[in-house]
Amino acid sequence: MSKMHLVFGGRVTDPQTLDFADLSKIDVVGIFPDYASAEKAWRAAAQKTVDDAEMKYVLVHLHRLLEPELPGA
Repeated sequence: MSKMHLVFGGRVTDPQTLDFADLSKIDVVGIFPDYASAEKAWRAAAQKTVDDAEMKYVLVHLHRLLEPELPGA
C-alpha cells in the first residue's frame, strides 16, 4: 500500500485546537501518494490564509490510520 496523505482545512473555533467550526465547509485539498507532495499542497493551502488565525490546514497520514500496526508507519 502506498503511504497516502490527506490535506484539508477550515475555520476552527480556537486556533490552538482542531475543533473545526463547520464541518460542511471543510476544504479538502486532496489525497496524495507521498509526504513530499502532501506537504507541498499543505503549504500552498495554508499560505493562502496566513493572515486568518481561525483558518487551519492539516496534513493527515492516512496510511497510519489504515494500518497502524505496520512497523515504521
